[in-house]
Amino acid sequence: MPTADQIIVNAVVHTVDGDVPHATAFAITDGLITAVGSDEEIRALAGDATEVRDLGGAAIVPGLIDVHNHHLMAGEGDLFELRFPPTASFDEVVEAVRERAEGLGPGEWVIGEAFGSTLIDDFSTLEARRRIDEAAGGRPVVLTDDSHHNRFANTAALELAGITAATPEPEGGRIVRDPETGAPTGLLYESATLAVTAAVDASINRTPERYRQSSARAIEILHSHGITAFQDAAATVEIMGALRDLDDRGELHAWVVSSMLSSVFLFANTPVGDELIAQRENFRTHHHRPDFVKVALDGVPPTYTGAFIEPYLEDEQHGACHCGTTTMPPEQLTDWLLRTAAQGLGAKIHCTGDAAARVALDAIQKVREAGHTDVIYQIAHGQFLHPDDRPRLAALDVVADISPFLWFPGVIPDAIAAVRPAPEAMQMQPNRELADLGVLIAGGSDWPVSVSPNPWEGIQGLVTRADPLGRAPGTLWPEQAVTLAEAVEFFTINGAVAMGIGELTGSITPGKSADFVVLNQDPFAVDIERVIDTHAVETYFAGTRVYSRD
Repeated sequence: MPTADQIIVNAVVHTVDGDVPHATAFAITDGLITAVGSDEEIRALAGDATEVRDLGGAAIVPGLIDVHNHHLMAGEGDLFELRFPPTASFDEVVEAVRERAEGLGPGEWVIGEAFGSTLIDDFSTLEARRRIDEAAGGRPVVLTDDSHHNRFANTAALELAGITAATPEPEGGRIVRDPETGAPTGLLYESATLAVTAAVDASINRTPERYRQSSARAIEILHSHGITAFQDAAATVEIMGALRDLDDRGELHAWVVSSMLSSVFLFANTPVGDELIAQRENFRTHHHRPDFVKVALDGVPPTYTGAFIEPYLEDEQHGACHCGTTTMPPEQLTDWLLRTAAQGLGAKIHCTGDAAARVALDAIQKVREAGHTDVIYQIAHGQFLHPDDRPRLAALDVVADISPFLWFPGVIPDAIAAVRPAPEAMQMQPNRELADLGVLIAGGSDWPVSVSPNPWEGIQGLVTRADPLGRAPGTLWPEQAVTLAEAVEFFTINGAVAMGIGELTGSITPGKSADFVVLNQDPFAVDIERVIDTHAVETYFAGTRVYSRD
C-alpha cells in the first residue's frame, strides 16, 4: 500500500462501521480514508511527507449528518434577522421587537423568529397587533412561529401585503380574524403567509451574494457542531444556486442533498414542481446533489393543520369532528411520486399527522408496485404513526426522518397536548418500535425550527426521552428510548444512506471521504446525562480541517 498523506494515531475511533467498529488509527490519502486499524498498522503507512497526528487518546466519530434542515434560512436569520427563543413570553417578544426597531430606519422591516406555538392565542388578537405596532414605531413587522409554518404580521406589514378584512381565505391557509369586526389580527396560518412573504421579498434586496453569504454562514455553524453532510428540506433555485456557486468557488466543504419544492408551500416568487425539477442539473456539482423532491403533505398540529385519523379536541373554530386535511388528494400525490420516481428522484414527505403518513405510505406502495424499488422515500417528522402503519415503513423501505429536537418535553409538545387527545398527544416518535421493525431511522434538526442544529442535543434526547437542556421536566414516552449507539448511527451512517450518499460518507471506512470529528470527550464513556456536553474540537471534511474550536 502506498504511503499516506496523513495518519491519525492514538485516538478512540468510533467508526460506525459494523465490520471494524473500533480502532485507534486511520490513514488519509487524497481526501479519502485508505486504512483503519491499530497504531502499529497505520504508522507503517507513513512516509517522509506524511503528516502524523497523535491525538493523545481523543475520541473521534464520523462527520455528523443532519438529514433535515433549512440551512440557508437559518444562515440568513443568523446574519440579518431578529432572533428570540420559542420559550420567550409575549411581553419578551414585544420588547425584542422594540429593541430591534430602535436600530432601524423609518420603513425598514423587523423580521424575526421564532415565537412558541404556545403563544398562538396571544398573537390572535387585535390588541397583540396594536402592541407590536407601537413597539415597532410604525415599521412593518413579520414574526415566524417555531414551526415556521405560521407568521404574525403587524398593521404596516398587512398593508404592504394587501391583507384586509375583505381578503378572502386563501386555499390551504387561514387569516385569523377578530370575531367581532372580521379584521385580521395579524396571525396567518400556512399559505396565508405567502402574501407577507412576497412583500418581504419585494422590500429586501436578496442578491445572489446575500444567498451565498447566508448559505456559507449556515455551513460554518454546522461545521462547528461537527456536521459535514446535510439535506436541505425545502430547496429553491436561490438555495441551490448558492450551493452551486460555493462549490464552483471551492468553498462548499460539505455533502449537500437538496429536496426541491413540489408546491408553493411557504415560499413565494420561486419556481416549484415540474418547473423547478426541470432545472435541477443546472445546480448539480461534486458536493451538491439535487436528488429529492419535497412534499408538504400537511401542516402542524398546534394550528389544527396536521392531518389525523382521529379528530382534534373540540374548539370554537373547528368543532368536534375536525381531523385536518392533506394538502393534496391521494391520487395527486401518487401521480407526483410516480412521475418523479421515473426521473430517479426520491422524496421527502412532511407528515405530522398519522392520516398524512398513511396517505404517503399508500402512494409509496403504488410506486413500489410500479417497479420503482430503488427510489428513496423519507417520511419527515412522523411524530404520529398509526400502529398499523409502522410495519409498513419497513415493508416499503421508507426512511423515518425524525427531528428529536422538536419533541422533548417543552413548548411544542405542550402546544400539541392542548389540541390532541390523551394519551395520543404524549405518544410521539415510536422510535424503539420502528428500530425493532427494521426501519431505517435518520436524524435531523429541522434547524432553524430547532434553535440549534447541535446533534448531541438530539442524540441524548433519543436515549433519555427528556429535554437535555433541562428547560422542561419529565420524559416523553420513555418506552420508546433507543441506545446511544443507535442514536449515533441515526446521525451518521443512517443519515448518509437516507440521503443516497452512503457510499461516500457516514462512517470511517476505507474508500469513503475523510469526514470526521475530534471530540472533547468520548460520549460512550460518560453518563448519558452528560452526552449533551460533547462538542467538536475539530471538524474535518475530505481530510481538510474546516473547523477548530481554538
